[in-house]
Amino acid sequence: MFSSIYLASQSPRRQELLKQIGVQFEMLIAAPGEDTETLEIPLPNEKARDYVQRVTFAKSAIALARWQKSGKPWAPILCADTTVSLPGHPEGEILGKPSDGNDAARILEMLSGKVHEVLTAVVLTVDPKTNPLCLVQVSEVEFAHLSKEQIADYIKSGEPVGKAGAYGIQGLGGAFIPSIKGSYSGIMGLPIYEVNQLLDFAKVTRI
Repeated sequence: MFSSIYLASQSPRRQELLKQIGVQFEMLIAAPGEDTETLEIPLPNEKARDYVQRVTFAKSAIALARWQKSGKPWAPILCADTTVSLPGHPEGEILGKPSDGNDAARILEMLSGKVHEVLTAVVLTVDPKTNPLCLVQVSEVEFAHLSKEQIADYIKSGEPVGKAGAYGIQGLGGAFIPSIKGSYSGIMGLPIYEVNQLLDFAKVTRI
């Protein structure tokens, strides 16, 4: 039985979702000088599911090495990564975090009036000597038709920064979404139903 886990993510949304289901956790974040951004660069012709799994497994391996150097007692390590996908799009199906405002506008114009996928991979290392558990949750998100003015105003809000697909469903971006099929929390960055099952398997207690 474990009374807590390590969370290898700085995402405030993932922290909020773990708290929502009563999980106690300690942050296990990157040390100064660690390059985790390079991991998030898609490989040529990489499919979204392959991409999100590869990135999350890589982050998990780095987090395990981080724990080994820390001298802290063992607890399961949770990693996650989320990406937005337009399957079959000529510009590539993976829509990551925008590099700037112009890139955010490009991504939002691609999503406007279409249904896209949001994929969140979760990796839980239960034991440092065994292979971690992994799952990928996929949701479909319908996006409204957006005018250039709506896109410009949304970018001015600052919300697209640092978000896959250049929007946040839990914020102002939620006003652009008529419907979803799948997991709202998965679209936010951590599918709590599936995570709860993983934690049950790992015998992690909740408060």
